[in-house]
Amino acid sequence: MATSILSHAFPTTCTTFRRPVSAVNIHHNPPLLLQPLQRHRKKNHIKWAIKLSLVEQSTQKSSFDLQQLVAFLYDDLPHLFDDKGIDKSAYDERVFFRDPITKHDDLSGYLFNIALLKTIFRPQFQLHWVKPTGPYEITTRWTMVMKFMLLPWKPELVFTGTSVMGVNPENGKFCSHVDFWDSLKKNDYFSFEGLLEVLKQLRIYKTPDLESPKYQILKRTANYEVRQYDPFVVVETNGDKLSGNTGFNDVAGYIFGKNSTTEKIPMTTPVFTQAIDVDLSKVSIQIVLPSDKETKSLPNPNQETVSLRKVEGGIAAVIKFSGKPMEDIVREKEKILRSNIIKDGLKPQPGCLLARYNDPGRTWSFIMVCCETFLIVAI
Repeated sequence: MATSILSHAFPTTCTTFRRPVSAVNIHHNPPLLLQPLQRHRKKNHIKWAIKLSLVEQSTQKSSFDLQQLVAFLYDDLPHLFDDKGIDKSAYDERVFFRDPITKHDDLSGYLFNIALLKTIFRPQFQLHWVKPTGPYEITTRWTMVMKFMLLPWKPELVFTGTSVMGVNPENGKFCSHVDFWDSLKKNDYFSFEGLLEVLKQLRIYKTPDLESPKYQILKRTANYEVRQYDPFVVVETNGDKLSGNTGFNDVAGYIFGKNSTTEKIPMTTPVFTQAIDVDLSKVSIQIVLPSDKETKSLPNPNQETVSLRKVEGGIAAVIKFSGKPMEDIVREKEKILRSNIIKDGLKPQPGCLLARYNDPGRTWSFIMVCCETFLIVAI
């Protein structure tokens, strides 16, 4: 078992750590930043119980403050991949690191891994929350977005998950750091599932180099992403069906100058079609306007059937797919997405959105991503 192997890899003064029940949720203040996204897994799934007799038998009281370490991590971890870097003095010389495909057992290996990721992937690290989950244990939740710079198309890799960090009770330094990826069922080292997850994200894809609505990925599972979108403005009109193009010329005409001031507005991506009812029959088609545009400063549409609307943003679950978005394919993706997020404890609202990034007629089957199906999640 992994427990027996890992117990020999830790320094004898390192603390117990496990994957705490609270670590599989993503609820934390401030409200709406992160919400619970999955229910407790089966009792026998990924149980970490590394118990060190020295800690359990010791009567010496610890001199460190766990809450101070929490505050330290809030300040220090955002520098994980920037020029400042983390404060290495906070880590034990024999700190043990493990994620599904990487393992190191000392501080030099730990720092080498950070430097390697920084050089090859240019990671963007977003820390969501930090909290104590045991007497000598702190858990963090994070999102990491990376670009693999060694490939010509520079694919973007996204990982979300939790890190369980053990604290040495004798010196108050971090002596273990174990990562759990949300996209994997089994996070044990070495995970072939984890390796396949990396390779899958290296696929060639191409989307237009245009502005898109800004969002933060809160969670990425094997089947979908959960995103928090910033507000944005759309120009919209009535459509006929999710996969249809009816109305596109009207909204495109608005940004090409068919408006009250004949202003030409830069093109963005994607083109949305949105259904707001359960039957997915009441459809609008939308073009997102540049982020520096406000509804009050925009020219009025020339056509009465075309309107401007500010979308307040919020949380959405998203599934990606490639190819031509035929109506039956879009509806099947919507059913799959709805089923998966309900199973994980989320509450989707009626209706859905289809986002088209590429011209489907010019997209080959091996190129991703041309389409995404969205479900707005009620919190």
